[in-house]
Amino acid sequence: MSDTAKLATGSISGHLVRQTAPMLFGIAAIMSIGIVDAYFIGQLGSRELAAVSFIFPITIALSSLGVGVIAGISSVVSRALGSGNPGRAQQLGNLGMAIAVGFGLLVAAALYLVKGPLFELMQADDELLPLIDAYMTPYALGFPLLLANMGGNGVLRGQGAAKRASALLLAFAGANWILDPILITGVGSFEGFGVAGAAYATIAGWAIGTVLAIGLVQSSKIKINPACLTAAGWASGVGSLIRVGGPAALSNAINPVGLSILTAFLARYGQDEVAGFGAAGRLQSFAVVPMLGLSSSIGAIVGQNWGAGQTGRARKALVQSIGFCLVYGLLVAAILVLARDWLGGFFSEDAAVLDALSRYLLIAAWGFAGYGVLVVVNGAFNAIDRASLALGQSAARVFLVMVPFAWLAGTVLGADAIYAGELAANIIGGLGAAALACYMMRR
Repeated sequence: MSDTAKLATGSISGHLVRQTAPMLFGIAAIMSIGIVDAYFIGQLGSRELAAVSFIFPITIALSSLGVGVIAGISSVVSRALGSGNPGRAQQLGNLGMAIAVGFGLLVAAALYLVKGPLFELMQADDELLPLIDAYMTPYALGFPLLLANMGGNGVLRGQGAAKRASALLLAFAGANWILDPILITGVGSFEGFGVAGAAYATIAGWAIGTVLAIGLVQSSKIKINPACLTAAGWASGVGSLIRVGGPAALSNAINPVGLSILTAFLARYGQDEVAGFGAAGRLQSFAVVPMLGLSSSIGAIVGQNWGAGQTGRARKALVQSIGFCLVYGLLVAAILVLARDWLGGFFSEDAAVLDALSRYLLIAAWGFAGYGVLVVVNGAFNAIDRASLALGQSAARVFLVMVPFAWLAGTVLGADAIYAGELAANIIGGLGAAALACYMMRR
């Protein structure tokens, strides 16, 4: 066992708290970007809020590619450290960051070319398409900065450097908080850029985070050093990273793809329903932050212990994490349901939008615990090189439960079928993930 595998000894619960606590702040900061965007864009009008409601699931899906980058790099780095090979960990970390940037450039080009037809396919109204394009054009061009940022984050997480990884997230979220009101609604004689201003603020945050990522990685035990990338190491490393990062990216992207389909279903019921769903989705994203933080931190803990051959400790970490998701998820659902009308007032004064937001929380919030269980189990599976299982259960949740339920129940429940479909998917997905984890982690 390597001396750098610090998570393979000591209290499991202590490691979970120490690794998750910093990530709570970082992920909360990232999720708050969507809420802050929605707040200031909501001041522009319900039409603008509806436009970003179409945009939201797409940007989350694209951000999930960054989550896959983090998962892939963190998994291979943590297992290399756990097996006592820090040199290999450095090689894989450098390779992962290089692949992240190259992949970001390819995605940016593809997004720029298909952004128009994509939102037409999602049934966005003609009056919304110019607003959507004003946001998505700069977003696409700046996207490689996000993946560069996430590559550095993965290297830090694989080492168990949760505080540094969290600092990256806080940095680019903080820049977004400051710039949003200036660039969206304007200040003084400056009128702002409207919806496009939210994209400009996001890109500025990514740029700041990328610069910080380079500095933090350089000051860690795994430094940026292209000379360590040999031809043999490149060939084997690419396979290891893709084997985890590819399915992890797809697994994380599947949920927002499902939300995009639900948004297209909702478009049949009008812009107000879409706007309410979009605003509620931002509340949901913020509410599940502790569970997302846990899913981020459990990878390094499980990965280092699995690499060191200490499977019992890896199982214990997962069991404790699932228990937390159940308790926290039900508690936060109760709070959201009770406060749903008050919370809605932060996003809109339109009665129809507020009604849609309220109905979403009343129905869907009770499934948040199941969603937490699913993402935590997926984080553990990614860490032990079982990313294909994480991908499979994520796909089944969306395409075998969420979408069919929402479609078939629509004739009876109307728009509420969309929210009920998400509830059913989270409950069934959480139960299935827990059962699969019990089977896989005992082997």
